[in-house]
Amino acid sequence: MRIRSALTAVAVVLAGLVAGVGSSSAAGSSSAAGSSSAAAYCGITWGSAEKSAGTLSDAPLTEVRTGRHDCYDRVVFEFAGPVDGYAIGYGETWTEGEGLALSPYTAGGALLRVSLRAPAYDDAHQGTVPYAVGEHVANLLRYPTVRDVVFGGSFEGYSTFAVGVRARLPFRVLVLTGPGTHSRIVLDVAHQW
Repeated sequence: MRIRSALTAVAVVLAGLVAGVGSSSAAGSSSAAGSSSAAAYCGITWGSAEKSAGTLSDAPLTEVRTGRHDCYDRVVFEFAGPVDGYAIGYGETWTEGEGLALSPYTAGGALLRVSLRAPAYDDAHQGTVPYAVGEHVANLLRYPTVRDVVFGGSFEGYSTFAVGVRARLPFRVLVLTGPGTHSRIVLDVAHQW
């Protein structure tokens, strides 16, 4: 009888422990799920507010290229000299000097207006990039986020691009020096929030 009572007591204690472990494990998994859904995608905490910095430069734009990364798509603007000025944010993009809206000509669910504080022409006012106003700059087939990059022109030292993206997503802007005397303004747009 003592053995039976002892076994019953042990069974009750074990049942309580199993129930406690199950509920704390469920609570832990719910808490973990809550924290993982609150955790930033790929650690990205960039936000989607407008970003601007730097001053006007006379170093001309020489190239625009794009790249795909695990967590974001990238657009790189390269200049023949030091450039650190930009204003980039979501909204309508207008052609430089004409004021023509680029949204009807730019693919994507949202539009990033990119204003670079540098010309796309040299001292003799000859274009330094091979794009005409309104021309699509890159082939973006298989890019998860960036859908289009359209040249908006260059006027009075400013160059404009419309970057069409899948949706309004977080982005960051980097200013990098090199290679050589060149500099780059880099736009990264996250694949998701």
